[in-house]
Amino acid sequence: MAMIPDWLTCADEVAAALTAHKPVVALESTLICHGLPWPANFETARKAEATVREAGATPATIAVIDGRPTVGLSLDELEMLAKAKGVMKASRRDLSVAVGLHRTAATTVSATMALAYAVGIRVFATGGIGGAHPRTDAGMPLDISADITELSRTSVLVVCAGAKSILDVPQTLELLETFGVPVLGYRTDEFPAFYVGGGGGPVSCRVESAREAADIFAAHLRLGGRGALLAQRLDDDVAVPPEVFNTAMKQAQAEAKAQAVVGSKLTPYMLSRLAELTVGQTLMANQALIVSNARLAAETAVCLMR
Repeated sequence: MAMIPDWLTCADEVAAALTAHKPVVALESTLICHGLPWPANFETARKAEATVREAGATPATIAVIDGRPTVGLSLDELEMLAKAKGVMKASRRDLSVAVGLHRTAATTVSATMALAYAVGIRVFATGGIGGAHPRTDAGMPLDISADITELSRTSVLVVCAGAKSILDVPQTLELLETFGVPVLGYRTDEFPAFYVGGGGGPVSCRVESAREAADIFAAHLRLGGRGALLAQRLDDDVAVPPEVFNTAMKQAQAEAKAQAVVGSKLTPYMLSRLAELTVGQTLMANQALIVSNARLAAETAVCLMR
């Protein structure tokens, strides 16, 4: 276990589990502040934590609270974030800004990975990772999420439902290969497409169990590798039909372009607009996959500790 740095706060429950070499699963906070509306955000965060506990691990939701990186939020802190307006969204690049200016910030995949690794957490559950945004015209700048580079340098297994459906998924997979990030498909040969289910492209390896995923990740670390992905497909009964999603996606992209929504504001805008255009279908899918991924992450963390 890594020594817990003095520049962050680690909840007693999480610190005790790490000291005792018990499985811990990191959970991000961007979904609470920028991914889901109240009260769905609070309910989903609590359900994800409860699911991790049911599977035999300790949950550690991560955020920056008043400039202090915090690993393992209290119930009051979860509710505060869920109700708060204008909370900063912090990727890996922005952590120092949040700390230096004493801001409260929700952490993205890259920032959550960095803080999880700092205390010795090796498994992290999220919804979908960031990646390459599609370029709708030649004049657009290349927009690549910091999640990709963080996976290439930080030794954390990220359990997800693939890359967010608003992204260029084939390009994202190419980048992951370039950076040496294994992409494991949990009982699937195809990289999941987040809300939509399957069809994102081929994974580098299919696994049939949490044990297989844990064994591969352990071997990846022994061989000098860093981050890895374990991608789980959303069940068909809650996945958004492709034709419904694609229609909504085209409209949301056109509106974002017309309003010049770019950078860190683009993903929250798109997720919110898609929820409106699909009459809540993407919202329900998002909630379902977050909880499902939390369960798989906990099962994998238990196997990894054994």
